[in-house]
Amino acid sequence: MGFDFDKTIDRRHTSSMKWDKYKGKDILPLWVADMDFRSPPAVIDALHDSIDHGVFGYGEPPEALVDTVLWMLEKDHGWKIEAEWIIWIPGLVAGLNVACRAIGTSGDDILTTVPIYPPFLDAPGFSDRNLVTTPLIREGDHWGFDFDHLKAAITPRTRLFMLCNPHNPSGRVLTKKELTTLTDICEEHDISICSDEIHCGLILDADKRHIPTATVSPQTARRTITLMAPSKTYNLPGLGCSFAIISDSPLRQHFRQAMKGIVPSVTIPGYAAALAAYRQGHQWHTALLDYLRNNRNTVIATVNTMDGLSVGRIEATYLAWIDTRDTGIDDPVTFFEDAGIGLSDGAEFGSPGFVRLNFGCPRSTLNEALKRMKEAMEGYRHESKR
Repeated sequence: MGFDFDKTIDRRHTSSMKWDKYKGKDILPLWVADMDFRSPPAVIDALHDSIDHGVFGYGEPPEALVDTVLWMLEKDHGWKIEAEWIIWIPGLVAGLNVACRAIGTSGDDILTTVPIYPPFLDAPGFSDRNLVTTPLIREGDHWGFDFDHLKAAITPRTRLFMLCNPHNPSGRVLTKKELTTLTDICEEHDISICSDEIHCGLILDADKRHIPTATVSPQTARRTITLMAPSKTYNLPGLGCSFAIISDSPLRQHFRQAMKGIVPSVTIPGYAAALAAYRQGHQWHTALLDYLRNNRNTVIATVNTMDGLSVGRIEATYLAWIDTRDTGIDDPVTFFEDAGIGLSDGAEFGSPGFVRLNFGCPRSTLNEALKRMKEAMEGYRHESKR
C-alpha cells in the first residue's frame, strides 16, 4: 500500500496551534512537534466508527488495547510487562507533572538535562519542587551526558531525575552504556527516574534501537516511571492518549494518588485511535520512517552548508537542533520568522542560541523552508560584510 507523504494538506483555519500561530503571514511553521501528514488510514477509519456511534460518554481502556500494548512492548523492545503496570493518561505533559508531584515533597530537587523539551523545565515549579539542570555536551556532531557535572549537581534533596530518550531536541538515542551509567548514579543516590520515551517509535538510524530505561536492571525498574504514547509516531497528539508504565506497586500508588482531582480520563476516540495505530499502522509507520530519513538527510546536508549554522547527528525524532551561535544573530527566531520560517526558540529548551526545526512535513514544504533559510543567511552575511 502506498502512502502519499508528499501531499500538501492545508491546515489553515482548522484550529491548528502550529499553523494558526502565523495566521495571515507568509511564514512556514516548522516549530511545534506535530507532523503535517494524515494519520494512518486505519486510525481515520476507527475514528469514523467511533464518531458514527454517536455516544460520547466516559471511557475505559479497551482490553484489546492493553493486550496490544503488552504485545508491542515485548515485540519491539523485549520488555515483558504486566497489564496492571499501565496507567492511562491524556498526555505526556500531564505525566511529567504527575511524576513531579508523586516523588518527594515540597522543596525537594528535581534534576534534568539541558537542552530539554520545555515542560521538563516547568513541571518541577508547578509542584513546588526545585529545578536543577545539568548540561548535555556536544562533541563533534554527537550530544551526550557530562556525567561528572551531573553527579556534582545532585544534592541531599534530589529525589527525581527526568530523562528524555529518544532525546528532544537533540535526536539522540541513548546507548546501553549511557543508560547503565545514568541509572547506576540514580541507584547510588536513591533517585527515582521519570523516562519520557514518547519518540521511541521514531528511530531513524538502522543501527540504533530504543532501550526502555526500566529494562536496564531490576533495581532500575523499581524506581522508574516510563511515559509512552502513540501520539508522535502516528501523528495523534491532539487525541490525548498516553500511558505510564510503573512496575513498583508503591510508586504506582503514589502516581495514581497524585493524579486525583487534576488529571482527566482519556476519551473513547483517543483509545480507538491508539488501538488502530498499534494494530494496523505498521506499513504506514515503515513508510513514514523512510520519508523522515530522507528529510533528515536533506536538513543535515543543507543546514551544514550555511555559514554559521550547524546541526549534529539526528538518530531519532523528526526534529533538528540547529546551533546558530556562530552567526552573531542575537534573536535567531525573529530573524528566521522575518525570512518566512517559524522555528522553536532554543531559549525555551534552556539553550539560547539554538533553534529547533520540525521536518515532519512534505518535502516541498521543507525544501522551501530551507531555501528561505539559505537566502536569509546569505543576505545576512552580505550585509555584515558591508
